[in-house]
Amino acid sequence: MPTRLVFSLLFCLLSLFMTGCETGSSPASGPQAEARRRQIAMEPRGDYYIGRRFHVPFTHFWGYLRSPGQDWSSSKLVIMNERYMKIPFRLPEQPSDGGYAYGDDHNNEYRIYGRYTGRRVFDPNSNMILPEFELRRWELINESAGWLFTPGERFTGRLLRSEPGSAP
Repeated sequence: MPTRLVFSLLFCLLSLFMTGCETGSSPASGPQAEARRRQIAMEPRGDYYIGRRFHVPFTHFWGYLRSPGQDWSSSKLVIMNERYMKIPFRLPEQPSDGGYAYGDDHNNEYRIYGRYTGRRVFDPNSNMILPEFELRRWELINESAGWLFTPGERFTGRLLRSEPGSAP
């Protein structure tokens, strides 16, 4: 009888350990990530992109763009071409009046209209070659959109992931 009790106890401890490992092993899983996936899946399809402003001081890229219904893992970091329209909140980098500055819209989410030009543009301050997007129109969706790629991520003034194909 005592052996059965020991095995039961070990089994319970083992199952608790395995469950704890499973939930902590992937930051892309869990209730927050699942809720985000459902929200993205319900987005209306159309001829626009979802954009997330991602400002790193002294760089020239704008942020991430993805198609509606696609996860942020498929997004592209882009440089905006402002030939037809200025980027949202195009402001001075250091305003003289102490007001809002360029990049103060970091982490805002937008509905972005335009097209990829097919060109890749070099940003000398980040040392990356990124796709160029020709902006035609934008609409603010959310001023505090939360995490971008995984729940619990923290912005430290640098990119949250390496961008494929961006090396010069």
